[in-house]
Amino acid sequence: MIRPPNIFLVGPMGAGKSTVGRQLAEALGYEFRDSDQEIQRRTGVDIPTIFEFEGEEGFRKRERNVVEELAQEDGIVLATGGGVVLTPENRQQLAARGFVIYLHCSPEQQFARTARDRSRPLIDTEDPQQRLRDLMAEREPIYRQVADMVVSTERRGTASVVKEIRRRLESEEL
Repeated sequence: MIRPPNIFLVGPMGAGKSTVGRQLAEALGYEFRDSDQEIQRRTGVDIPTIFEFEGEEGFRKRERNVVEELAQEDGIVLATGGGVVLTPENRQQLAARGFVIYLHCSPEQQFARTARDRSRPLIDTEDPQQRLRDLMAEREPIYRQVADMVVSTERRGTASVVKEIRRRLESEEL
């Protein structure tokens, strides 16, 4: 089995990065980390509040600092925010320090999973479904570029996704 020093999960909001990450870390004996949770822990406020006071630019700066620091650890599964790949420094850190897995799902699936979640400032719009489609169109090529592995979470349970990742790591089907 390939044992990368770290596994970094990228993908859109609602793809299951945090949920899959927790179970994958447990299955592999790694520590689970979540960059959004770490930002909230450090600031003492939620992500929408950061966006409100600092804008997306301020949030991305905080995210870059957290990712740079967490990527230096070994033996972690890191769930990243959906926009982490927008920052070139983040992409470099993730590629250099671990194995990147892109968890993919459609904008329709994202909407179904996030429709009642009020902690998502990027989709707090008149038409959140269109916003999710727009974000996917912008980010999908970058997710695929940085990824060492792509795994679909579309209409799948967490255990099934974790099992596929483990199987592919074990078989070196990369």
